[in-house]
Amino acid sequence: MSGENGELLGVGRKAAVIIASTSAARGEAADTTGPILVDWLRGRGYETPDAIVVRDGEPVGDALTQLLVDTPEADRPRVIVTSGGTGLAPDDRTPEFTAELLERQSPGLIYAMWRKGLESTSSAVMSRGVAGVRGRSFVINFPGSKGGVKDGITVIDDLLEHIQTSVEDTTDHGPRV
Repeated sequence: MSGENGELLGVGRKAAVIIASTSAARGEAADTTGPILVDWLRGRGYETPDAIVVRDGEPVGDALTQLLVDTPEADRPRVIVTSGGTGLAPDDRTPEFTAELLERQSPGLIYAMWRKGLESTSSAVMSRGVAGVRGRSFVINFPGSKGGVKDGITVIDDLLEHIQTSVEDTTDHGPRV
C-alpha cells in the first residue's frame, strides 16, 4: 500500500497501537486486533512497535498521555490507533480519554466507520470511538473486534495519506485567493 507516487506513506514516521483489553492485559485472552493494526501500519511504511496492551479504563488514558504529552514532540507517533474500550461497558472509556487529549476532532471518520460496519452488523453503531488531532499526531479509536478493525482499516486506508499531509500542513491546496 503506497501513496500516489508509489512511495510508502509512513516512511520516516512513527505509529503506535494501543489495545484496550483487560483480559488480554491479564494474559487471559489473546490480543487479536493488535497484530492486524501493526501489520497494516508497517505495510504503509510506518515504524510501528508491537501493540501496547493495557487494561480498559485509566490505563488507556495513561498510555495515550505517555505518547501524546510525555513524549517529546519530535518523537511522538504521527498515527495512534486504539482498539477496544469503545463500547457501553462501565470501563469502556477509551473515547473519553482520547477526546480529552485531542485539540480537534474529526467525527466524519467515525461516521464512515459506522456506515461500513453496518453493512455486516447492527452493533457497529454501539462503538463510541473518536478521531482527531493533537499537534502533528492523528489519533483514532477502532472497535475491539476483528471485524470492526478490518472495517476501520478499509475506511481509513484510502484517507490516511490525505489525513497525514493535512495534519502536517503539507497538502497542496493550490493557490490561495
